[in-house]
Amino acid sequence: MRAAPPPLAGGAPGADALRPLLGAVLDALRAGAEERGGPLPAGGPEAVARRTAALGAVLPETGTGPDEALRTLVHALAAGAADPADPLCAAHLHTPPLALAAAADLAASALNPSMDSWDQAPAASALETGVTAALAAEVFPDAPRPDALVTTGGTESNQLALLLARERHTGEGPLRTVVGANAHHSFRRAAWLLGLPAPVVVPTPRGTLDPEALDAALTATPGPLLVAATAGTTDEGLVDPLPALADVCAAHRADLHADAAYGGPLLFSRTHRRLLDGLDRARTVTVDLHKLGWQPAAAGLLAVRDTADLAPLAHTADYLNADDDTDAGLPDLLGRSPRTTRRPDVLKAAVTLRALGRTGLGALVDTCMDLAQDLADRIEKTPALDLRARPALTTVLFRPHDADDTAVAAIRRTLLTDGRAVLGRARADGRLWLKATLLNPHATPGDLDQLITLVEGSAHR
Repeated sequence: MRAAPPPLAGGAPGADALRPLLGAVLDALRAGAEERGGPLPAGGPEAVARRTAALGAVLPETGTGPDEALRTLVHALAAGAADPADPLCAAHLHTPPLALAAAADLAASALNPSMDSWDQAPAASALETGVTAALAAEVFPDAPRPDALVTTGGTESNQLALLLARERHTGEGPLRTVVGANAHHSFRRAAWLLGLPAPVVVPTPRGTLDPEALDAALTATPGPLLVAATAGTTDEGLVDPLPALADVCAAHRADLHADAAYGGPLLFSRTHRRLLDGLDRARTVTVDLHKLGWQPAAAGLLAVRDTADLAPLAHTADYLNADDDTDAGLPDLLGRSPRTTRRPDVLKAAVTLRALGRTGLGALVDTCMDLAQDLADRIEKTPALDLRARPALTTVLFRPHDADDTAVAAIRRTLLTDGRAVLGRARADGRLWLKATLLNPHATPGDLDQLITLVEGSAHR
């Protein structure tokens, strides 16, 4: 006689099945974090690989049971994590997710709606429609028909922006993409994947895209043209001069796309949203809520000024969106993404927006912006350290005063190997800098002082 299958997460019995398992997960998360004792595990890649290999067979002949498997593997993952909830884990645009967003993501996993047809996700599809409409209106407040798609993040959003532009200009010659040297690497990859010419790269010696340099590049480049501006560069968090760039694009009849994956959530802040003036003049805009939105990955968006621009994504598969079903009123979801099976990533964002509101999200943005200014102040007051520039968003570049690039790289790797701090690296002015990306609203002045102390100590080892 066969044994009963393991319980499912959904349905009325699902909550009772999950409850004891969640206890095991939460205990393992706490124990793993306590064992790690810092922002990441000590010992470097080889030590982490040895500890993971010591867990035993990935696929044993006889299973160990749910409690043991969860406790062992979740503990190992937590103990071996680079944990963005630790204030000294500040290398990347890798946010510590809000607890309420993670809890909402559990519900999405338990119910497992698939966002490729209405009959797999009735409420989730309606919720996505409302949330994307609201967020699109934040980006394009004066547009009559804005819209937004849920994506896996900036890379997918930027690729979709190029795809939509290519389709808009079908028959006009190959689309040429013009980007600053500060632009995200995804534009090069997107052009390659879409069979487009490699982007024209405009030098950005001051870190942002210069309108005069863009004007010269557009004059020398045959159309059709798509310009990609950046609102929050990966290395320095700089914002291109969006209003002036929009003027140049209008003069050349070039489409403007704004990659605001990093800076987009400044729209929630009454204090800092002015930094995004001109964003609404773009035709398409990338925004990531798994950066300055504190969502578990993935939580990306591509906002469009006019929903009609999404028409090229229309696609029919008879078993998912037959014409007669659509004519009868069943929503067609296949045109909402180039993916088919798709998680309801909108749920965690919806919960966060409802729970915190614009004011609460804006306060989190303001806190992290203030932390960056505070760290810059402290670096300026530390004679042994050099500050690259005052931060524009939440990214701070700095380096020991007398260190060369080799020493700067070694400091970063030493801190990683010791498990004491996670800092990024960025090149600016021809030199290598340590990068602190401050996305943790719970970080304290003491944490900032500790970061400085660790860098100073590593510089003299």
